[in-house]
Amino acid sequence: MAESTVRQSPSTEPPEGDCRRELILIGIGAGNPEWVTLEAIGAIRTIDVLFVVLKEDQLDDLVEARRVIIERHRDTPLKTVELRDPPRPWQTTPDYPAAVAKWRAQRLESWSSAVAAELPGGASGGFLIWGDPSLYESTLAIVQKLADASGKAGRPIDLRVIPGISCVLALAAAFKIPLNRQGRSVEISPARLLAAGMPEDTDDVVVMLDGKQTFSKIDPAGIDIYWGAYLGAENEILISGPLDEVRDEILRVRKAAAEANGWIFDTYLLRRV
Repeated sequence: MAESTVRQSPSTEPPEGDCRRELILIGIGAGNPEWVTLEAIGAIRTIDVLFVVLKEDQLDDLVEARRVIIERHRDTPLKTVELRDPPRPWQTTPDYPAAVAKWRAQRLESWSSAVAAELPGGASGGFLIWGDPSLYESTLAIVQKLADASGKAGRPIDLRVIPGISCVLALAAAFKIPLNRQGRSVEISPARLLAAGMPEDTDDVVVMLDGKQTFSKIDPAGIDIYWGAYLGAENEILISGPLDEVRDEILRVRKAAAEANGWIFDTYLLRRV
């Protein structure tokens, strides 16, 4: 597949023409290239510009996974615009909300300039989103603001969202368990909200974004864990059992996998027995 790459242009002058433009957020699943939906494939085949966000610690495996998906489902050249992500300082800042707000504002400014410069009137642009665009993914909120501002400036953008298989659903499928139990709710939470332990009124919690292995620090009594890493990939790892019995194993396996691969994406379900 031929592919042209344009690094973000410093120009903010809009291209000529006043035709409506379209931005599509394409969910590509949690790791398995077979999890790309028919709707997502259709979008990949028809977009004119692909916007690729390169994080400061971008990993070769993830870049390659995107390339494979594009190559598999597209047989015509695709213009690619790279967007360099601003640094992510919130792991060390004392003011988490302020740090996230600043980072999102920097993203919005950068992306708005790139879309204005590289997406002409009448064209369609796309972002490939890991998992689902609507679950713990900031791209949708930023692109919505981008589209609103562009519309107010007289250059309307239609926004379309194509759902993908999230790591939450991939986790439940991998363990062959229902995500919810009859008559009970399920909570999806970032790990930092679980530092004090399981919520009193919830028996099933899917935990995401746990870089500090919070599961190993809470009271394990009466809790099972279903832990998965690299979900959907060839090197997928699954461990489950009573939390007090398997947490040390998970810590050991997780550390070894992160060292061997240079990165790790993992999530888990905590379930009261």
